[in-house]
Amino acid sequence: MRIATWNVNSVGARLPRLLPWLEEVAPDVVALQETKCADGAFPYLPLQALGYEVAHSGDGRWNGTAVLSRVGLADVSLTLEGHPEPRLTSAQCGPLHVTSVYVPNGRSLDDPHYVYKLAWLQSLRERLDGFDPAQPLVVMGDVNVALTDRDVWDSSLFAHSTHVTPAERAALQSLIDWGLVDVAARPGKGDVPFTYWDYRAGMMHKNLGMRIDYVLASAPVRVRDAYVDREARKGKGASDHAPVVVDLDV
Repeated sequence: MRIATWNVNSVGARLPRLLPWLEEVAPDVVALQETKCADGAFPYLPLQALGYEVAHSGDGRWNGTAVLSRVGLADVSLTLEGHPEPRLTSAQCGPLHVTSVYVPNGRSLDDPHYVYKLAWLQSLRERLDGFDPAQPLVVMGDVNVALTDRDVWDSSLFAHSTHVTPAERAALQSLIDWGLVDVAARPGKGDVPFTYWDYRAGMMHKNLGMRIDYVLASAPVRVRDAYVDREARKGKGASDHAPVVVDLDV
């Protein structure tokens, strides 16, 4: 099975890039984030034409998540308890349970949104208690946290910023400690396979990026390969995130 996660930064704007990418890469299951699309405006038909069943949660603003599956779609959930924003979509996709997450950004350390981010991550951790780490499952998406200093191009620039604080990193680590494995993509250009590069100042060209998109898998998921598709981040009309693609056996 091939799975992927991609923060598309508006599914409407990215559809001319998304559809040919799906045809070329042919993932069986895809988690999308930041669709910026209301449910009624989501492009179900062109995705269904490619063989995907679709579950989407969005309100047309800056969030929104989806799961696309060519191996079945059942037991769909579109909510994270206690948090009304559409930042989570989960479903059973064949033998694999898949959760697509778009963790709040946090904005700044003195912003209430930072507290909200930590609370959201805690609720996600509590949600895992409804599952068994012995079952095949993945939690994947844009978690807006760089787990270690190596996951950002220059950690000193983030000394007083979100994404790298001990509290955020501990919250992400708590998900892993529940019984998940951080599926590390094979290195690309440079030592770390970043997944996000700001649009400004040639950050992509300079490889000044961050690893904030993750695939966390339970032990029964046997990973054969994983890579960041940097080519999907290049060129006109690209998202500021690249997809993470994982080949696995369940």
